[in-house]
Amino acid sequence: MFAFEWDVEKDYNNFKKHGIHFATAEQIFYDPFRMERQDDDSSNDEDRWQTIGFFNDVLFVVYTERGDAIRIISARIAKPYERRIYCENSETHGWQRAKP
Repeated sequence: MFAFEWDVEKDYNNFKKHGIHFATAEQIFYDPFRMERQDDDSSNDEDRWQTIGFFNDVLFVVYTERGDAIRIISARIAKPYERRIYCENSETHGWQRAKP
């Protein structure tokens, strides 16, 4: 079982922009076929990860780990090339199957 957290205002703004609430996005962490990679470009202050998984649709989520919690930073519907990575289980460009 995972513990999740997020900024409430950021969740609201994410929903307005992308139509995805973070409570929905957290469900992809239970997807056994989820793909992820380290996000080297987004922050110098903390390690961030990109993950692609399925819950009602293929979603793309950026998160970091804070203590024992997964902190969701953003979530959106996956773009076509991200869908291909997920659907083909493609371990390219740093993507790999997430460890359970």
